[in-house]
Amino acid sequence: MPAPGVRESTGGDPAVAAQGNSPRKNEAPLSGFRTAEKIVIAYFMYLAILAALRDLPLSRIALALLLPAAIAATIWTAILRPGKWSNLLRNWALLILILVGYWELQWFASDRLIPWQQTWLNWDRQVLGAWGLRAAIEAFGPVIPALLEVSYLCVYAIPPFCLAALYILGRRDRINSFLTTLFMGSFCAYALLPLFPVQSPRLVFAGSDLPHVGSAIGTLNVWLLYTFDISTSVFPSGHVAVALSSTLGLWRALPEKPGLSYFLFAVSTMVYLATIYSRYHYAADGLASVVIAVIAWGLSSLMEQHA
Repeated sequence: MPAPGVRESTGGDPAVAAQGNSPRKNEAPLSGFRTAEKIVIAYFMYLAILAALRDLPLSRIALALLLPAAIAATIWTAILRPGKWSNLLRNWALLILILVGYWELQWFASDRLIPWQQTWLNWDRQVLGAWGLRAAIEAFGPVIPALLEVSYLCVYAIPPFCLAALYILGRRDRINSFLTTLFMGSFCAYALLPLFPVQSPRLVFAGSDLPHVGSAIGTLNVWLLYTFDISTSVFPSGHVAVALSSTLGLWRALPEKPGLSYFLFAVSTMVYLATIYSRYHYAADGLASVVIAVIAWGLSSLMEQHA
């Protein structure tokens, strides 16, 4: 029996049924674009429109227009030619677009910054100092700071971990429920980044309020950010959005296994704390992503009901 709020017909794997064999347990045929796939296409269409409005170079506008068309065409081809590999493409390859959609935002980087950062820094100093967050994190030496940095490092492994859990537990019929919440929360947060140009406090207030306890993982995270991160904005936090949207998506898709979701809630909390403690983000960045992810979790069920 499907879990409450989960629609069996929207997230299954049609490979076996389409090939004329008896379907596997908990798999149902798909007849068109899933809700999650529509969200992905809509996000990249949004970036294409934004590219045109921002008067980017014609080559980038053309590429921005090509991406949603190519994604839609690829998914449609997989729908017309169902099979094992087409289903792997529709389920697993979609996750790659989380990073693609994030890196494309670099096109919208601007030197104009919103004048809220000093206020946000003052809030962070209240949280870290007066409220005792830094002291609590460092109370046991390098242990908790290292755990926070590992959680932050592993953020983009959370979506494939959740998807693998659905495969292993035989709940492929709920993949769309998970992906819908994941993409709704992550891409809504991403969509706001070009509209709120804010730089990391680690850069704007270099050398200020840094952790008192360092770690090799923290050094690696800083290097990765300097090497691969975008400079468009840090508001809202993409890391917090991906972590919490994945967690809420799995909670929605797999309510009978709450232990997995509780574990991921703990990881998501550590990711948020890491963004503040290590000065990757302001606390306001992560808080905005928490609100977005929770709203996306609520809306995703309504979207599937009316799909």
